[in-house]
Amino acid sequence: MSCQILDGRLIARKIQDELKQKVEVLWRERQLRPHLTAVLVGADPASEVYVRNKQSACRRIGMSSDLRRLSASTSTAELLELIEQLNSDSHVHGILVQLPLPAHISAEQVLDAIDPKKDVDAFHPYNVGLVAQGRPKYLPCTPYGVLQILKHSGFTIRGQRVCIIGRSDIVGKPLASMLVQRNSPLGPDYANATVTLCHSLTPNLPNVTREADLLIAAIGQPKWVKADMVKPGAVVIDVGINRTDLGLVGDVDFESVSTIARAITPVPGGVGPLTVTMLLSNTLVAAQHSDLVSIGQCRDQTKDKKTTA
Repeated sequence: MSCQILDGRLIARKIQDELKQKVEVLWRERQLRPHLTAVLVGADPASEVYVRNKQSACRRIGMSSDLRRLSASTSTAELLELIEQLNSDSHVHGILVQLPLPAHISAEQVLDAIDPKKDVDAFHPYNVGLVAQGRPKYLPCTPYGVLQILKHSGFTIRGQRVCIIGRSDIVGKPLASMLVQRNSPLGPDYANATVTLCHSLTPNLPNVTREADLLIAAIGQPKWVKADMVKPGAVVIDVGINRTDLGLVGDVDFESVSTIARAITPVPGGVGPLTVTMLLSNTLVAAQHSDLVSIGQCRDQTKDKKTTA
């Protein structure tokens, strides 16, 4: 069986070209340029790379961005103070706090403090709730990227059996919620799946994964998914990025699984570029909404002044 390699870089470039056009229209019609502020605490090498890639992508599509660097000794209170400043800054449309944070900082407190309108990662409980209810303002970036890969590669999930390995708040749980909805921002063909969400305590895991038409691995264990865990002809999406002595590898044993899968994402070059791209997409939406809110507020204020007069 010939296995299709799902090129995330190519798909990301295509979507970014579309976003660039929308950014240009927003500037031409409203003189508004979307702005993303990234916050990096400490000097984790992987986080440095991720932030640099996001800033580069912003420049590529004509968005502006800046990076707020804080020392590893920064306290939760100090970080929360910065978040409050960014929440109040009308020129900032999206706020990204790069994870992981140093162990002494409460990531939950920090993420909860971001204004939901600027929460372009979709980690705030308000946005998580909207996703669960099927009426999202923003979709979480990595799950949204998975859907984009499927759409641009011609695979639908409507009526398909999907197995997700990993129940994280960033990928597993929100993705499962999105896939079982009746509809999706990408259309009904990218919802309406029958989803099994697996984790470390799932009994007879290979028996479960072999039933999946679409298998998504997001567990953070290098080359953990082997060929005997995959249904022949399944589509396999590898969300994992693991740094090993041999370089970056995914959660899927690419060499063995690609011999029986219908299609598979590589690592690197699969889901990662789409995660960055959907962050840009969410930031554009945030900018569009912020401008409309500002116009509405101005109208309300004008109306109030006339009423008072």
